Amino acid sequence: MVAPAVLGGGLTAAPRDAGPPAPPPGVVVPAGMVYVPGGVTHIGSERGAPDEQPVFAVRVKPFFMDIHPVTVAEFRKFVEATGYVTDAERLGDAGVYDPATGGWRLVPGADWPRPMGPDAPPAADDHPVTQVSWNDAMASARWAGKRLPTEMEWEHAARNARDDRRRYPWGDELTGGGRYRANTWQGSYPGGNTGADGYLYTSPVGAFGATALGLVDMAGNVWEWTADWYRPYAERGQPFTPDAVSEKVQRGGSFLCHPLWHWGFRSAARSHSTPETALYHVGFRLVQDLKAAPERTVAGAGFDRAE
Repeated sequence: MVAPAVLGGGLTAAPRDAGPPAPPPGVVVPAGMVYVPGGVTHIGSERGAPDEQPVFAVRVKPFFMDIHPVTVAEFRKFVEATGYVTDAERLGDAGVYDPATGGWRLVPGADWPRPMGPDAPPAADDHPVTQVSWNDAMASARWAGKRLPTEMEWEHAARNARDDRRRYPWGDELTGGGRYRANTWQGSYPGGNTGADGYLYTSPVGAFGATALGLVDMAGNVWEWTADWYRPYAERGQPFTPDAVSEKVQRGGSFLCHPLWHWGFRSAARSHSTPETALYHVGFRLVQDLKAAPERTVAGAGFDRAE
C-alpha cells in the first residue's frame, strides 16, 4: 500500500454541470442501483473535525451502489426469507434519542419494525430501516449478494465520483430553491426540532432529490454503516487488531444532525458505533462489484488504494 498523499493547499470544486455517468459498454447496471465510476478522491476535510484530517487521496475502482438506503419493506423481505433475528430483537432493546433530555436511552422492545419502541407507531415501508446493527447489515448484504461499501467508496460516491470538494453532495448550502435539500435537525438543540424540512424523524427515501450520480439520501435521514473499522486517518496503513470496544464507521448524517452540534451530513463527516449497536437514526445501503471492471490509470504516486 502506498502512503497517503497529504495536501498542503486548498482543493477546488469539481465541475457542476456533468450529468450521471454511463457505465462502460457491456456493463449492465443492476435494478435499484447506480454506476459509480472509479477515480481519485481526496478523503476528509481541511476544515473539518479532527478525525477528518489529514486529507489524503485514494484511487477507487468503479462499483454499483444502491440508489437509496435499504428500506423497511426491503429488510422485511430479507427477514421473511431467512428468519433472521436482529441484534436488537435478540438483546431486547435498542437506542432511542430523547429530545427532551438530549440523551439516549435503551428502550425495551425497540427494533426495526417499531424503532421508537412497542408503544410507538410502526416504521413506514418506504423509510430507511433503522435499529439495525452492523452485524444485521452484513447479514442482509450476504443474502442480497452485495456488500457494505468501504468508507472510501462511500465518500467517493458522496463526492459524485469526481472529487467534488463542496460541503454536501449537491453544493455548499443546505437549502436551495426555497426548499431543504436533506432531512436534518432544524431549530435549537436539543429539544427544539421545528421540523421545518417536513420531518421530525426519518423520511421516505428520495424525498429530498438526487445527487449528480442519481443517489438519494447521501446526506441526512439516517447514518449508514460502512465496512471499515473506525480509526484516525493518520493511522491508516498501520497494524490494527480490533477488540471488544472497536467500532465501525458510519457515514452520511441523520435527521438528528445539527451544524452546531454534529454536522454529520457533510460529505467528509464520520461517526462510529460498535458492531452490535442498534440506533433509531442508523441504517445502511449496499454496493456491488463490477465484473471485470476496467481500472482507471492514474499518473504519479502518492495515492492510497481503496480496498
